[in-house]
Amino acid sequence: MSKFLIWWQHLPEKMNPVFLKIGGFSLHYYGLMYLVAFAIVYAMAVYRVRREIQFPLTVDDIQNLMVFMMIGVIVGGRLGYVIIYNPEYYLKHPLEIFLPFSFSNGITFTGISGMSFHGGMIGVLIAIWYFTRKTNSNFWDICDLFAPIIPLGYTFGRIGNFINGELYGRITTDAIGMYFPTAPGPGLRYPSQLFEAFFEGIVLFIILWNLRKVRKPRGAMLSLYLIGYGLFRFFIEYYRQPDPQFIRPGHPLGSVFLSFSMGQILCSLMIVGGVLLYLFLSRMEKQRAGHS
Repeated sequence: MSKFLIWWQHLPEKMNPVFLKIGGFSLHYYGLMYLVAFAIVYAMAVYRVRREIQFPLTVDDIQNLMVFMMIGVIVGGRLGYVIIYNPEYYLKHPLEIFLPFSFSNGITFTGISGMSFHGGMIGVLIAIWYFTRKTNSNFWDICDLFAPIIPLGYTFGRIGNFINGELYGRITTDAIGMYFPTAPGPGLRYPSQLFEAFFEGIVLFIILWNLRKVRKPRGAMLSLYLIGYGLFRFFIEYYRQPDPQFIRPGHPLGSVFLSFSMGQILCSLMIVGGVLLYLFLSRMEKQRAGHS
């Protein structure tokens, strides 16, 4: 076995998830990656506002909107995880939804673990809608502005998951597999976080960025984002380890409906929703053209 392959497979065991520790304060790479993601999305949004005349927004508007979006992704991501992935547990332990403690056996500091992408996405869309209501701006314009650049920020979130040793993949015998010290058992596992960072992040960003100036209905970038992310995530789910609460007798692969995981079901809804949204926006565009 080559030295590179040995290094690759054991890389997660050598990574320290803590970036900086001063006394009792610890800054984890995961939190740092969130900050990097927001910074990149902000910088790209400012770049587009200054270079592309179709967005009647100022830099101050972007700053204010980013605050709403950060709240939306955190609150939505957390509530999405609670409602979609583990409602039974949190019905019994409601204080743990937003408090970083476990109360099941006394009081134990655990940090807040468990975020849902789909919940975070809904939270961001609600935040954008609320912002447009307050500022009389156009919801679809803002979606067109942010949809192509969100995947680039998302890339760093998945890299944070990888450094944190979480959301690892299923067991494999392929050489690309890695040993994750936080995973049960000694076997190799797919680095599904890196698959997501590359396909749902970098590749999707490149596709959407190149489509941003192609003539299409107003707001269509959101529908293309929904379709693109849904497709990539649907297939990557075959390599991703399902949440433990979905692994039960008769469902060793975490299937929820037929042979599909919860993530695949949600991504299927995203794809269908994206197609229907594109058709709706196209129809609205034709109606506006007919009245002009």
